[in-house]
Amino acid sequence: MSVLNERQPNEIQSGNFWIEFVKTIIFSLVIAFGIRTFIIEPRYVPSGSMEPTIQPGEHLLIDKLSYDFTSPKRGDIVVFNPTKTLEEDNFHDAFIKRVIGLPGDKVDVKNGQVFINNVPIKENYIEAKPDYTWGPVIVPANSYLVLGDNRNDSFDSHYWGFVPRNKIVGRAIFSFWPFNQIGGIHRPTYNLNTINANKKV
Repeated sequence: MSVLNERQPNEIQSGNFWIEFVKTIIFSLVIAFGIRTFIIEPRYVPSGSMEPTIQPGEHLLIDKLSYDFTSPKRGDIVVFNPTKTLEEDNFHDAFIKRVIGLPGDKVDVKNGQVFINNVPIKENYIEAKPDYTWGPVIVPANSYLVLGDNRNDSFDSHYWGFVPRNKIVGRAIFSFWPFNQIGGIHRPTYNLNTINANKKV
């Protein structure tokens, strides 16, 4: 009887170990799922439409939480699901582009330059000046105009229109692969005072 009592704690301890192990695995999976679903999600970029800022084959972290509290800003690089127009054309994968026009903005492209509310914006991040003319257009409420940094090789708003707010998944904040591209993805600065002053409300 005494021998049984001496061994019993070990048996119980062993059983507790496996129970705790399974609980830890389940808890970790739940946390990982929650992070991926609501906070941060990795994404792979297969195309060159955002060159030179983002190269084909880069892996990015997408912040999915911030836009629950703030609106997308001009210059943000966003991941979004296909709009209704794109879905009708059988596009199902997510896109990645840069936010250029905000709700209410007047945007046009001419003479190799993007104009917002009749003000040319400085863009040091683009691959080359756009070789097309487009607009002017007014960005609708709760929608955004997006363009690729590789202006002449990007399937973006100047082809298919605007991105509704509810289609935006999140903002690209960090590149983690390949190693030579590791680093944060930052929002550029614009001459916002002039742009906003010329905006018709």
